[in-house]
Amino acid sequence: MNPMNPTSAFPERVLIAGAGGQLGGVMAAGYAGQAEVMALRHSDLDITNADAVRLAVSSFRPTHIINCSAYNLVDRAEDEPEAALNVNAFGVRVLARAAAGAGAILVHYSTDFVFDGAGSRPYTEDDAPNPASVYGASKLSGEWFALEAPNAYVLRVASLFGGVPAKSSVDRIIDALLEGRETRVFTDRTASPSYVVDVVSATRVLVKKGPPGLYHCVGTGCCTWHELAAAAAQALGVEMTAKIVPVKASEVPLRAARPLYAALSNAKLAAIVPMPTWRDALERYVASRASQRVPR
Repeated sequence: MNPMNPTSAFPERVLIAGAGGQLGGVMAAGYAGQAEVMALRHSDLDITNADAVRLAVSSFRPTHIINCSAYNLVDRAEDEPEAALNVNAFGVRVLARAAAGAGAILVHYSTDFVFDGAGSRPYTEDDAPNPASVYGASKLSGEWFALEAPNAYVLRVASLFGGVPAKSSVDRIIDALLEGRETRVFTDRTASPSYVVDVVSATRVLVKKGPPGLYHCVGTGCCTWHELAAAAAQALGVEMTAKIVPVKASEVPLRAARPLYAALSNAKLAAIVPMPTWRDALERYVASRASQRVPR
């Protein structure tokens, strides 16, 4: 549990839970050199362990607690509801209570899966959630617990891509395009993809300039997964051949229900932090992958 900058004298002290994940790693890098950071992986800190959380908070005395931990095995959660609830709900309650006790800002990330996807326009923060899966219900419960902290920001993200490990649906599409492998993409599932780099940048600005509360932190606009695949192919300069197979959600047997129309409006956040379009974010990510030339 060592801070990344143990000798720094920054006024902000940021404890990041889940720093070994896709979002957490980029979050730790984003705050490095800007704050004193304690970046904790799951092996360093189990957020469901109240004693361990209290020890970490009392020893580090954070001004910010940023929770990037999550149980995100959407289908497995249908058979493991306790595991999903422990991390996505009760672990968040532990962090919220610790943040309240320390007088720290709490930042927690949720998902578009709190909606059932039966709508036809982008969901706003005022729309009533109605999760259709155990995973979605566990994340909604986590939102409620997080917002019990006096100074809490809950940011809903969607279809995250970027960061390490790069195992997102977007990465699978990019890998298939580059390698000529067949991959199926939905033509009837709509989302507002979120680039982790943009999520981290928005988080840092929001907690300085915006009031606590619930926000949709996603790229501007929305697309079907088939539209995203076409944009990725264009950015890569490759043909979207028959290897990209269009399918409907009803044709793919999945254990957990997915929202079909899960576009999120980011207008509330954009009044404080303008968000790039999902297409701009995708093009930047494709360029970053090309420059790294690291096989996935």
